[in-house]
Amino acid sequence: MNKNIKETYLIPFILIFISIIISTFTNNFIFSFITISSGVLNGWYAAVGKWYNYLFGIIFNFLNAYVCFKSGLYGIFIFSCILYIPLQITGLFSWYKKTGSNNKIKVRGFNTKTSLLITIICFSGSISLGYILSKVPSQNLAFLDATSNIINVCAFILMNLRFKEAWRVMLGNNIVDLTIWILNFYLKTPNSFIMLLVSVSYLILNVIGLIKWERKKR
Repeated sequence: MNKNIKETYLIPFILIFISIIISTFTNNFIFSFITISSGVLNGWYAAVGKWYNYLFGIIFNFLNAYVCFKSGLYGIFIFSCILYIPLQITGLFSWYKKTGSNNKIKVRGFNTKTSLLITIICFSGSISLGYILSKVPSQNLAFLDATSNIINVCAFILMNLRFKEAWRVMLGNNIVDLTIWILNFYLKTPNSFIMLLVSVSYLILNVIGLIKWERKKR
C-alpha cells in the first residue's frame, strides 16, 4: 500500500472508528466523538508532518477550553483562548507556506544552547504562573495547570517553526496533562474521562511523532 495513502486515509479512518466506539460508552456521544477524533487526528497528522493537522487542532482547543473551564483549570482555559487557538491558526498558515512538493513540511533543528534556554523558560515560567494561579479562587491543580501551559506554549511555538525538538517538549507536556486528567478523573470533574482518553492517545501519538521527526532530514 502506498505510504501516503496509509498516512493520509487508512490510519485516520481507523482512529475515527476507534473514536466512535469509545464515544458510545460516554454520556454525550457527539461531544465525545468530536473531542476525541479532533484530538487524535491533530496528533496523527502533526506526527506525519501534514499542515492540515492544525484544522483539527483548532477544533480540539475550543472544546478543551470548555472542558477546562468546567474543571476549574482556568490557566489552560485562558491560555487556550488567548494563545493556543491563535497559535493553531498561525501554525496552519506557517506550515502551509513551508510545505514541499510531497505535501509535507521541511524540518528544522536547534543546538544545545537553545535546549537549555527552553528548559530554563519552562521551569521558571511554571513556578511563576503556578504561584499566580494558586491565588485564584476555585482554581484546581494550580502548579500542574501552570506547568502544562508554559510547556505547551513552548511546544506550540517550536512546532510552528518546524523544530523537531518540539516533540520532546510536547512529550513532557503530555505527561503533565495525563497526570492532570488522572487526578480530575479521580475527582470526578465534568468530561474528565474524555480528556483522559485524549491524553493517553496524545501520549502514544507523541511518541510516534518523536520517532518520525527524529528520522527526518533538516
